[in-house]
Amino acid sequence: MKSTGTSGQGEVAGHRQPRTAVVMNEHAWSNGFGAVQQQRLRAVADLGGYGCVSSPDQLPKDWLQVVEVLITGWGAPQLTHHVLDATPRLRLVAHAAGSVKAIATPECLDRGIIVTSAAAANAIPVAEFTFAAVIMAAKRVFSTIETFRAQRTTKTRPTALASAYGRTVGIIGFSRIGRRVVALLRNLGVNVLVADPYADRHDVHDAGAALVELDDLLRRADIVSVHAPATPATRHMLDAERLALIPDAGTVINTARGSLIEPAALERECVSGRLSAILDVTEPEPLPPGSPLWDLPNVTLTPHLAGAQTTEVRRLADAALDELAAFARGEAPVHPVPLDELDRLA
Repeated sequence: MKSTGTSGQGEVAGHRQPRTAVVMNEHAWSNGFGAVQQQRLRAVADLGGYGCVSSPDQLPKDWLQVVEVLITGWGAPQLTHHVLDATPRLRLVAHAAGSVKAIATPECLDRGIIVTSAAAANAIPVAEFTFAAVIMAAKRVFSTIETFRAQRTTKTRPTALASAYGRTVGIIGFSRIGRRVVALLRNLGVNVLVADPYADRHDVHDAGAALVELDDLLRRADIVSVHAPATPATRHMLDAERLALIPDAGTVINTARGSLIEPAALERECVSGRLSAILDVTEPEPLPPGSPLWDLPNVTLTPHLAGAQTTEVRRLADAALDELAAFARGEAPVHPVPLDELDRLA
């Protein structure tokens, strides 16, 4: 445990400092909590003199008995009966990462514990990555690189469908990330379609897109980007039948979860050359060394880096600290997670 140099119950700007424990792995702590974030944390919270730990079990039992807030992140354990029994005064879990599925349990809801997420902050880099991928896909940049390197002449240019303007982009999932991607695409001169059974047609229209059925989107989109949550209902939602609906020379972008696309079906489409793909996530992750997708010129694989990386992680830490500060002021949480909908959340 690292000492944070603070202890004792105090007051900051007229507000009580909640007793707080920071639980995440060392990598998440060092990336997310720079000097500014640590200063914010010490100003708002009573840490009891303890630093970041990877498990509540590493903290003294008498401190856990009075902890009101957990700041969690990647590597934090699931909030099981054991953890919650050890923290009877726990009222807020501020997750300095995206999905809370790895830590949240229905028992948190039963005990009236608020769980918040920094998913909105993590949506920013994912949307930016996706926007860049749409442009690269439209211009056929990645599939042209190797040929250009070999021929070393500007005559190495795609002859068809090598532009973004006037093309149709399909966004599967009007999630936090999907909404941001739609917003970024507004000035690109593309037609944007959205498929999401839970989206409101007027909200999608106001965002600058059209809400359509999934199969209709696939038939019309030149570029398909996946932003749906990984649930039993969405597993392999893009199977062989649906991938076949995408027009020839189309591109599939996946920055969500690999399980949303049937691996064998996508492999067949890409090996044949009919479709291209930009995949930040796969099933399995990473792909087996022998997968043909590694070597295809029409497939770009990245190692799950669309989400917050290095300095971007501090944006997530700041989001969690915002929740802590709101709690200290007695205000409502900024981004509470609807724990009764965990089964359909990302």
